[in-house]
Amino acid sequence: MEEWKEYRLGDIITIKGGYPYKGSLIGKGNNYLLSMGCVSFTEQFLDKGARNYEGDCDSRYYVFPGDIVLATRQQSDNLPILGLPAIIPQKYESSKLIVGANLYKVENHNKDFPNSYLYWLLKSPQYIRHIRSCQTGTTVRMITKSNIEDYHFLAPSKSRRNEIARFLWNIENKIELNRKINSNLEEQAKALFKSWFIDFEPFKDGKFIDSELGMIPEGWNMMSFESFISESQDKAMVGTYPAYSVTNNGITPRTEKFKKQLSKATSKEKILRKNDLVFGMSRQILNWGIMQDEIGSVSSAYHVYKIDKERTCPTYLRYFIKGYESYFRDLIGTAAREGQSLDKGALMNKKLLVPSKDILRSFIQHVTTIENAISLFKSQCCRLSTLRDTLLPRLMSVRS
Repeated sequence: MEEWKEYRLGDIITIKGGYPYKGSLIGKGNNYLLSMGCVSFTEQFLDKGARNYEGDCDSRYYVFPGDIVLATRQQSDNLPILGLPAIIPQKYESSKLIVGANLYKVENHNKDFPNSYLYWLLKSPQYIRHIRSCQTGTTVRMITKSNIEDYHFLAPSKSRRNEIARFLWNIENKIELNRKINSNLEEQAKALFKSWFIDFEPFKDGKFIDSELGMIPEGWNMMSFESFISESQDKAMVGTYPAYSVTNNGITPRTEKFKKQLSKATSKEKILRKNDLVFGMSRQILNWGIMQDEIGSVSSAYHVYKIDKERTCPTYLRYFIKGYESYFRDLIGTAAREGQSLDKGALMNKKLLVPSKDILRSFIQHVTTIENAISLFKSQCCRLSTLRDTLLPRLMSVRS
């Protein structure tokens, strides 16, 4: 068996603090300021964590493609990113990126441990366990530079490390390719809806009439939401069904830690069934989604509505709410508590654009083909992610 040697992370890298930026300069300028939003438990790098920044700084705070940054803190157990890495993508090669104060910059001074390997070391369960054993704080969890640098680990020879990195990146690159394909397919579906039901491009030669949404093709109708949705109050004990949250990304499964926290606060949740429409609030942002899975549960703070499928198609309704986002902004009430600010009366008074049955059927056929392809690529991503996550701890231990 190949000999594995013990190393101290601080003998390979140095952890540097981020730049104490000025909040007033965020959102303008040509530079990018990196925040913890770029770190993900599942992805290499999130673009939402790179915000325009008008200021400049000393060059020691710059990072470049291939560099690694680490999250210094964690504000929610629902987003377990404490101490985890993000690696700067190649697409930022022409940009000036600044490490913000809530990130650590990894300075690698050992060529035998390239960042392509260190990234996976810093994603390994062994490293994560070390971070959790060192973390401080309750509401906001934090980690120090020395906590990270004092991590001890076993590693194989340089050639074996390079093999491990290549193997894992091959899987990761396939996952990333599938995500890009899906992103393109999603844009195609949104563009189709916009062309048909916002710009009305296939119908421009016909007559138009005025409506609450502006000019629409003659013969189309407007149907009030109160005629096809009804609020549901069905509840179940916490833990009876899979738990979901409603975010700006739609309806997503909750993490195990978040479910445990919630179970301490409430005994019942609302039941969410397939094709149910659900609304919630987060920092005065309207979050919503239409349930795709068979059954689940959400916090009782959310508003769940049954959709009458004899009156409208849930798939079309999903694209309508997305496509006419500005039309639904007045559903946000004045209350500050999360989940309590939906203006139910305004929702019931909203109107749904209703085309002819043939046009609707044709649209559903087109987007169903696209969504079936998206589901296929998502399934591939899930299988590849499972393979990667299963092999990672083995590849990072002597047993491999």
